[in-house]
Amino acid sequence: MYTILDTNKTFDEASADLEAAVKNNNFGVLHVHNLAETLRSKGIDFAEECKVFEVCNPLQASKVMAIDIQLNMALPCRISVYTEEGQTKIGYIKPVEMLSGLSSDPALHEIAGEVEVSIKQILSEAC
Repeated sequence: MYTILDTNKTFDEASADLEAAVKNNNFGVLHVHNLAETLRSKGIDFAEECKVFEVCNPLQASKVMAIDIQLNMALPCRISVYTEEGQTKIGYIKPVEMLSGLSSDPALHEIAGEVEVSIKQILSEAC
């Protein structure tokens, strides 16, 4: 269900390159959650880095919600940049597999497949 790629880039380089790749592929960054910073601000000793990028292609999102408005709860897509024992990683949950657990509508699976192709391209550019 997950796709996780290692990159030789630093956490900050991978984060910046991911943001650029998202925009290059007709997606937008809606928000970036810096989970590591949030945990540390709450007094939790968290050694790794972790940012979650909420990304969206408005056309694809509108198609999904036109078919099933309840799927707004599965949107937007999330791509994470994080470190694990010093290794920078970029990953996401595969849209096709995620939506298959929420709906059996073939039109939604087609849209999710298109989104997944785009996200793979984004990761390829960011790594």
